[in-house]
Amino acid sequence: MLKQQLSEYFAAHRQELVEDISALVRIRSDRQDPLPGKPYGEGPAAALAEAMAIASRHGFAVKNYDNYVCAVDFSDAETQLDILAHLDVVPVGNGWRVTEPFQPLEKDGRLYGRGTADDKGPAMAALYAMKAIKDLGIPLKKNVRLILGTDEECGSSDIAYYYQKEKEAPCTFSPDAEFPVINTEKGSLQAFFKGSYEPAEAGDAPRLVAVDAGTKINVVPDRCAALVAGLTADDCDKFCQNVAASTGASFFLSELEDGQVQIVAKGVSAHASTPEKGCNAITAMLTLLTTMPFEGEGFRQLCGLASLFPHGDGEGKAAGIAMGDEISGPLTITLDILHWDEQHFEAAADCRASLCATHENLVEPLRAAAAQRGFQMDESCHLNPPHHVPADSPFVQTLLRVYEEYTGQHGDPIAIGGGTYAHHLQNGVAFGCTFPWSADNHMHGDDEFVDLEELLLCAQMFAQVIVEICG
Repeated sequence: MLKQQLSEYFAAHRQELVEDISALVRIRSDRQDPLPGKPYGEGPAAALAEAMAIASRHGFAVKNYDNYVCAVDFSDAETQLDILAHLDVVPVGNGWRVTEPFQPLEKDGRLYGRGTADDKGPAMAALYAMKAIKDLGIPLKKNVRLILGTDEECGSSDIAYYYQKEKEAPCTFSPDAEFPVINTEKGSLQAFFKGSYEPAEAGDAPRLVAVDAGTKINVVPDRCAALVAGLTADDCDKFCQNVAASTGASFFLSELEDGQVQIVAKGVSAHASTPEKGCNAITAMLTLLTTMPFEGEGFRQLCGLASLFPHGDGEGKAAGIAMGDEISGPLTITLDILHWDEQHFEAAADCRASLCATHENLVEPLRAAAAQRGFQMDESCHLNPPHHVPADSPFVQTLLRVYEEYTGQHGDPIAIGGGTYAHHLQNGVAFGCTFPWSADNHMHGDDEFVDLEELLLCAQMFAQVIVEICG
């Protein structure tokens, strides 16, 4: 009976939900320079103010935590369930075609605009789940609190600030990922390497001058450029042909006016948590360079880096840190940044660590492997522990049961290499809003959209969960 009530309620309030989402989408809320009383700048603070106005208009009590987050409470009873969503967005590109990024447009059952899918749409779906319960007069014994943050895209310092002031609820979910339930998030390690050496002697002998690639540590790079001296483009081309097929990368050569040759490796970008989906241009370039006739300590250290991260090894086998378990799957590690010149180099790798990873079996062996190759891993590097809520916990089982009831599909909990708002919460998981069958909603890209029928289904499921957890 509740399922039918919720279905009818959201059908009747569809346009109202769209209008509230649109009001938030019109506010550009990517992180900006801090201002007095606005830690993430004007836009995120404005989005927070608008969300509080919407929640107040719908009859809920709201509290602003110094413009880091706001809390929306169903009642003044003890809180049993926290819902974590965010109002900040990633910056926009110039490839939008359906509409402008901050001009929401409903078209063909979709609402377009930056933040519609990530995460303003899901945030409002959670608010409307609370509103449906209130409007339908369904009693709750415990409170549900919707927490709306403004720094999820840049590190989640907002949520850390909030939980310094408030205790965790017994149950927490974030509607900012996928269904059925994400109950496992791998740990993470950002490893920084550096080396220094005397420059190779200048002369007519072939010489590596520079290597440069990567801008973000969590992105597999699709481009790497190297500069060489003492070789012609024809000389370099022979080496490129020998490794192109084995690496899957493409190499492009150009002779410069000073006689040096630039080599550019083109691969395929991917998120660092799924390196198998990309073709790493750095490791492809290292594969090439190690076959070329260079000398010197700097080149030897570069060869050591290549042996630590051989092309195609995304699981840390060569580094001696390969591991995995049935719940979270295998560890992944990818070399994503490299800046090398004739006197020093800096490099950075992104590791997503399985549940079985520890400082002793991951960080220390990786540091030792670097030292054996003649360079150092920064002492500040540390493992951000993985997160896991048992699949048989009553909370996870409730979420799975609701998912199956409303979708008619069997649901199993899943593990991811990325992290969500819930990563550091003892009983926190991610629940929605992307279904296994959802079309690509261009999240973080141009023409981002949310499927409105799917979002309404999410809202119904959230309401059912609230009733079962707090009723």
